[in-house]
Amino acid sequence: MAFGQDRHGRRRRALPLKASPAKSAAVLISGGGSNLQALIDATRDGLLALDIVVVVSNRPNVAGLDRARRAGIATECIVSTDFRSRDAFDKTLADALEAYRPNLLLLAGFMRILTPAFVRRYSGRILNIHPSLLPDYPGLDTHRRVLEAGDRWHGCTVHFVTEDLDGGPAVMQGRVPVLPDDNAERLAARVLTVEHRIYPQAAALLASGRLEWRNGSAWLDGKPLLKPLQLDSTP
Repeated sequence: MAFGQDRHGRRRRALPLKASPAKSAAVLISGGGSNLQALIDATRDGLLALDIVVVVSNRPNVAGLDRARRAGIATECIVSTDFRSRDAFDKTLADALEAYRPNLLLLAGFMRILTPAFVRRYSGRILNIHPSLLPDYPGLDTHRRVLEAGDRWHGCTVHFVTEDLDGGPAVMQGRVPVLPDDNAERLAARVLTVEHRIYPQAAALLASGRLEWRNGSAWLDGKPLLKPLQLDSTP
């Protein structure tokens, strides 16, 4: 307990400092939500000081929505095929999110390309996890493309979301070796395990304020993050 002095110079006991409230987050999904579950588990276990206030899916009846409901988290489903344009969908999504006023957005298998207007609205507050070692292999079918290229390493990247597809500053990467008998399914499964490890860690850095967005770049502990934090996984 801290002490101070009043205006007469007498020693007085200060009120205890209040802990900073956890930041709130919305998680956007399109499917099973295994990365969502990793985030939920990390909050439950005290490893991630984040209040997940809503989970939003652009597809109905996906398992990720059930995961959220079991955890007592509010859910929204905004079916993207009901909209004629990306702009119309993103406006409805933004309006729905505004009711929850999240500090952060975490994309966890959200299979939509967000419009520039939406990204600008939440600039510096959106993270995504992508199944490749960016800048290599943006887009889809990353596991097959890695195998076809004969790469020795594969992995995943947590990055800030910008208007460039999978092009925002990388925050953290997890690598796995490509094994001689790998196919796309086995390789994807090993990468997914690493995704579940690094996404809560990266989210914790952003939620705590250690990770920041400054003028289009990622900063960690007050210094530019010149290369992503690295986690390697052995077979």
